[in-house]
Amino acid sequence: MSEALLDEIEAINSIYGDNSLLHSAHDEDPSIFILTLPGDTASLRLQFPPNYPDVPPTVLSTHSSGAGGKRGTAARDLALFRDAVSDVYGPGQVCLFDAIEKVQELLAVVKEGDNYENEEDDAAASSPHRGDTVPDEAAPVELSGPPPPWTVSALFIESRSTFVARCAPVTSPAQATGFVAHLLASDKRVRGATHNITAWRIRGPGGTSFQDCDDDGETAAGGRLLHLMQLMDLWETMVVVTRWYGGQKLGPRRFALINQTARDAFVKAGLVREEAAAGGGGKKKGGK
Repeated sequence: MSEALLDEIEAINSIYGDNSLLHSAHDEDPSIFILTLPGDTASLRLQFPPNYPDVPPTVLSTHSSGAGGKRGTAARDLALFRDAVSDVYGPGQVCLFDAIEKVQELLAVVKEGDNYENEEDDAAASSPHRGDTVPDEAAPVELSGPPPPWTVSALFIESRSTFVARCAPVTSPAQATGFVAHLLASDKRVRGATHNITAWRIRGPGGTSFQDCDDDGETAAGGRLLHLMQLMDLWETMVVVTRWYGGQKLGPRRFALINQTARDAFVKAGLVREEAAAGGGGKKKGGK
């Protein structure tokens, strides 16, 4: 098993849960793993060739249909994950994190369509009489508006800590705080992370400007992240760097990794030339 795969297994289990990617207990072949997708979705059998990530993994079959899985959903999840791997894989780059994120996007689109059809069916089956009311408290709490247009960095791993950054364009402090709130409300992995360090810079009318940051318990990290944005002259932009602590202290090295992960997101978003953002750092896992 390659070092890249060992690091990827560690990263996936630190982000999505301890049992997200495990050796298959029912297969003698040590290259076969069970990947449990986030949420009430299927678990899948994957096979990693000895020279992965120089060649892609093989998505063999479903392992289970997930909690409360309906007929056909396991086959759907299998097909979507195969599409996701095909879409995100690049030779020499581990791909599971990007594939899982991609399949979550695809599943959200599919489920949104299913919900729309169910709402139409419910409306047709029960047209309430004029004057009938439904108490507000009976309605589920929903996130308002579309999800923020995040650009996601590669994973960076150092001494069992995992870092990932998201950046997005913003035009007001209220929008920036709203994007953070949406991320925390919609992604339990991010919500359960050790730190979510944020920074943003926005130009306002009449020459005004807004800059702010939040350490989220990682003392001085937010200010360093904001300083990086100042050095890069980034405006109308926000960034969230998420860290899952792996149990080994990194000391001052953690600040370099936080900024390195943020830079990777800025590069992927096209906000800075990759040459300008290049620099030494921890092991970079995933991303094209």
